[in-house]
Amino acid sequence: MKRKGILFVMTGASGVGKDTIMQAALSNIDNLYFSISATTREQRKGEVHGKKYYFYSRDDFDKIIEEDGFLEHADYVGDYYGTPLKPIEDALKRGEDVLLELELVGARKVKERLPDAIMIFIAPPTLVELERRLRGRATDSEAKIQKRLARARKEIEAVREFDYVIVNDMLGKAVKEFTSIITAERCSSKYLLDSQIKRFLKEL
Repeated sequence: MKRKGILFVMTGASGVGKDTIMQAALSNIDNLYFSISATTREQRKGEVHGKKYYFYSRDDFDKIIEEDGFLEHADYVGDYYGTPLKPIEDALKRGEDVLLELELVGARKVKERLPDAIMIFIAPPTLVELERRLRGRATDSEAKIQKRLARARKEIEAVREFDYVIVNDMLGKAVKEFTSIITAERCSSKYLLDSQIKRFLKEL
C-alpha cells in the first residue's frame, strides 16, 4: 500500500549553499534518502569517504561508467561526478523519497531518464555574493573560482527548466521553502497508487 517514491533533484551553483540548506532541512524530513555521489575531485579536509561523497580515482570511475553503474555522470570544471544507480532504484521501490544534489548537466540527464523527477534550483541573491562565498571557503585556486563563476552564469540562465527556484539570501527562509516543497509534493495525488484510490472509495 506504499505510494511511489519521489525523486527530488537539487541543483545550484557551487558555493550557493546547497549543502547547508540540505543538512538543515534533512533533520526535519522523514523518509528521505539522500543519495551519495561519486567524484574524482580531491578529498577536502574533514571529508569522509562514503559520507557525502565516494572518492574514486579516474580509472575506477571509468570502470563504473563501463558497467553502467551510474544514473548520470558529468565532468565539472575538470573533475568527474556521478550518481550510483542501484541505491536509488532500491529506495524508490521501497517507497522512499530520494534526494539528489547534482550539477546542471547531471540534473538534465536525470530529468531525461526519469521525467517525473522534481527539479529544485538553489540560486544566489547576486553573483557578487556568490563570489564572496566562494572566496570565503578558501578551498579553490583563483583559476577554479573563475571557472565556477563562469559556470554559475550559465546555470542561472537555466532556471526555467526547474519546477522550483529558491533564492538563498536568508538561510532560514531558504530551508523553510525547501521543506515546504518536499511536503507539497508528497501531498500530490499523482503519487497515489490505484490500490490506494480504490481503498478510499471502498471506505466512503
